[in-house]
Formats: sequence, C-alpha cells, structure tokens
Amino acid sequence: MPLISVILPVYNGEKTVRETIDSVLTQTFYDLELLVIDDGSIDGTQEILDGVSDPRFQFFSYTNGGLAASRNRGIDRASGKYFAFIDADDLWTETKLEEQLAALQSYPRAAVAYSWTNAIDEWGNVLRPGSHKTYNGNILDRLLLCNVLENGSNPLIRRDAIENVGKYDESLPAAQDWDFYLRLAEKYKFVCVPQAQILYRLSFNSMSTDLSRLEAASVAVVSRAFDNAPASLQYLKPHSMANLYKYYTHRSLEYPRRRRQGLAAIRFFAQLLRHDPGFVRQKRTAITVVLKSFALVLLPLKLAKRAFEKLDRISPPYSLLVDIRLDPPSS
Repeated sequence: MPLISVILPVYNGEKTVRETIDSVLTQTFYDLELLVIDDGSIDGTQEILDGVSDPRFQFFSYTNGGLAASRNRGIDRASGKYFAFIDADDLWTETKLEEQLAALQSYPRAAVAYSWTNAIDEWGNVLRPGSHKTYNGNILDRLLLCNVLENGSNPLIRRDAIENVGKYDESLPAAQDWDFYLRLAEKYKFVCVPQAQILYRLSFNSMSTDLSRLEAASVAVVSRAFDNAPASLQYLKPHSMANLYKYYTHRSLEYPRRRRQGLAAIRFFAQLLRHDPGFVRQKRTAITVVLKSFALVLLPLKLAKRAFEKLDRISPPYSLLVDIRLDPPSS
C-alpha cells in the first residue's frame, strides 16, 4: 500500500497533463500512487494517458462532473495514508512531496503541510511569485483573510483529517479548495515548507467569465466560513472581502487586455472601496487602477497598451497583490 496518494483530475488537458504527470512521477519521494481522474475529456487526453507507463500510475474515466467531483472520486479510490492533489496544468518541484511529508512527520500535531507558490504562464515561465508566507499551527484567522495556500495543487493532507471534515463541496462552482482548507483549519494545525514548490499555471482564456464565477463562489465561501467562525474573528470579514476584490481587480487587468476586463476592473474596484474605503489613501495605486481600467474601456487596444506601460512605471503591476492583508489586524 503506497504511503501517499496523488489525485490528478483532468478535463481536456492534452496540452499540459503529461508534463504534470511527469512532475509527479519524478518526485524524489517514490512510495506513491498517482490516480488520474479523467472527467469526460473530449480532446486527446485519453491517448496521452494511454501512453504513460509506470506501475504507480492509474487512470479512471467518468462522465463530466466537475473539478470537485473528480477530486472526490479520487479520494474514494485512494489507499494512501496521506493525500495530495494537483490540477492538470500545474507542476511540482521534484522534492515537494518528500519535504512536505518530512514537515508533517516532524510536527505530528499538524494534519496539513503546504509550500510556497509561483505563478507560471502557458509555457512554464514564471510570471510572479506568490505570497511566500510561512504560517504554522492554527492558521484559521489567516485563511479567513485569504487563501494563503493559493491553489488546489498545494497541500499534503493526512487521510484521517479528510475523513473527519468531509470531502470537497460539489455544490460550489469554484473556490472549493479554499472552502476545504477552511474546514480543515477549524480542527487541525498546518505546517509550512518555506520553498516555492508549486508552479501554478495562469490561463487568461475566458477571463471575465472565470473571474465572475470565482467571485460568486468565493463570496459564498467567505459567508459560510464567517457563519461558522468564532465571535472573536468576526471583525476580519470586511478585511477578507477587501482582499478578494484586490485580487479580482488585479486579475482583471492582467493579459490579454480587453474592454470587458476594464469594465470588470471598475466593478471590482468599486467593491474594494465599499469594503475598505480607506484604500483611497493608497493614492498612487488607486489612481493607477482607475486610469488603467478606463484606458481599457475607452481607448483602442494599442493605445491602452502604451498607457499601461507608462502607468506601470508609476505603480508596479503587482501593487494590489502586495497590498493584500495576510496578517490579522488588531481587533
């Protein structure tokens, strides 16, 4: 019986899934099983999976049920003492599992180990670092503020903890990983490996649709989490909502730049100011966001691009992400 079960859901992942599989099977930790859950792919994914030859590899095909359902199907089939999850376009560095397992074994009160993340583009080039924050122990307050694990390809989790808190919520259209981590943090401690071991691939296709879906799901997750949170942490809710809209505003201004993204940025920024009116004191960032948003809405794309280049010299493109509050303020 393998010690670690790795669950990899895939839907139409022919462009990236083989690279993701290789990043699992070349881990320095060998005692694992890799369960690929094909969620009804209609591209060449099946042929790619047929070409994988490794005794630790298995794949199972289902009708399309969504990401959360695929992860849960993997959980039902997994036999390891620890579970890890990776999406079909993300990558791990080769020591990810080995070092996360060592962290859990050295901190037996913890049930979840996580690492730092870097964002990569479609070709695997690093776009930007993640938050690179290290939190150990009870991190519920920080997870209420923001998904400090940043993505669904990050943690290594003890099997008994998942059996206790339940699987992924299939009723959520997105943000199921954040909801899952919050439920784990209500009962268990976390431990961090302070290295960038998760390469999270950003895709800018269907930008406005994806962000709107993520926004609605994330707001639902925040509402549920604070309904269950102790009274001593309720003061964090407006900070959590402000963090969400800093992230959405930033993402709406990333590539490829289109008019609809400018409209989305205006809406998200208005929500940010609603939850954090004091943000207007960040004058340079606030003015730059407004100018970029209206440039996308009002100017031809070539002129908007030139405007972005000039505005980036005034305020760095990642200034909104830097301003996301990750540490709880005093109540």
